[in-house]
Parts: sequence; C-alpha cells; structure tokens
Amino acid sequence: MMHPAGPSRRALLKGTLTSRQAVADVRAIHISSAIISVLPNWREDVLDRLSALPGIEIHHAESFKIVVVLEADDAGAIGSRLAEIATWNGVLSANMVFEQAMQLSDIGEPT
Repeated sequence: MMHPAGPSRRALLKGTLTSRQAVADVRAIHISSAIISVLPNWREDVLDRLSALPGIEIHHAESFKIVVVLEADDAGAIGSRLAEIATWNGVLSANMVFEQAMQLSDIGEPT
C-alpha cells in the first residue's frame, strides 16, 4: 500500500503540519472566532457551560446564535473544543469562522 506524500489528514486535523523542531523553536497562539447555533430554550445553559471553559470568551448572544472567541496553543485544540461543544444538548452546530496564528513574541509574550 502506498502512502501519499505530503501532510496527512491526521496532521491537518490535529494542527501538527509543521515539524516538531519548528514548533519547539517558535511558540504560537491560535485565536479563532466561532458561531454556535443553539435551540433558543437551551441558550442560557449553553452560555453557562461556555463561560466555565478556559480559553473562551463570549462576545454576543441572541435567541439562537452565540459568537465566541477561542484561544489555544494549536489549531487542533480549537477544533477539538468546537467538536466537543457541537455534541452538547441544545447545540445545533459549532462552526469556526476565522483563525489566526501569531507568534507569542509578536504580541509581547515570553516564548
């Protein structure tokens, strides 16, 4: 069986497309925005659960939509968190809208 050259699907989903050496040399932070669609009668419960999670800020909530910003060390952690949220009672979907990766040194954080 031949394996395709280039990055694997697993590496893409886990956010590990760069070499381990490059990751060790340059620490980065990933910041993403997401929209979580909920059943209106579950909104308060979902908001309570979201506010208890580290690395999540709630920026807007209305009848069926919650806008959040997520922060993590890698894209895989953000994807995993959104996949987890999508399984909660009352949640219809949890979709990433935007992602940006920045080196910690670029934002004045120690590396």
